[in-house]
Amino acid sequence: MTPNTLLFDLGGVVLSNGWDHEQRARTAARFALDKAELEARHARLVDPLECGQLRLDDYLAQVVFDTPRPFTAAELTDFIFSCSQPNPETLELLGELAANGRLRLATLNNEGRELNQYRIAWFGLRRYFSVFCSSCYLGVRKPGPEIYRRALGILQADAAECLFIDDREENLAAPRALGIASLQFLSADQLRYQLGQRGLL
Repeated sequence: MTPNTLLFDLGGVVLSNGWDHEQRARTAARFALDKAELEARHARLVDPLECGQLRLDDYLAQVVFDTPRPFTAAELTDFIFSCSQPNPETLELLGELAANGRLRLATLNNEGRELNQYRIAWFGLRRYFSVFCSSCYLGVRKPGPEIYRRALGILQADAAECLFIDDREENLAAPRALGIASLQFLSADQLRYQLGQRGLL
């Protein structure tokens, strides 16, 4: 069956990662935070943050502001948001796919609620995607299989109707086991070629 729904990861595919180790390292350097301590505290709270159970300000209160700091939560949040950058080549490809209108485009990504909402609005992602299956709304994260099952339910789609695109190989095993065709993203040119090979462009 030829897929009629494309599911895109956001970080590392459409945009830069939102709050990954690279962004945390930049934040630690900018605000003179202990990087190892930041990583350790983040590891304890990433699941509730990205599953929508913990607000960003509560996360930062526990990870950074457990002690007085010479900067505000608003300054830190603004910097975190500013770390997000677009992948222009992927956005160009998405524009073509959206304009063609043959395929339903959706996201399937791990992200905290506030950062996800900021990135959707700031980069105008609603012009491409009709559905946002983000972990903060679904309550589960990749790479576990449940997030893919819930996405299929929201989309009211069979696994064979979908193609999932993610930059991390570890996120592709579960959807493949469910019967969702999956591609590892390496570049926009590679994705364009592979979509063309499948007759989707």
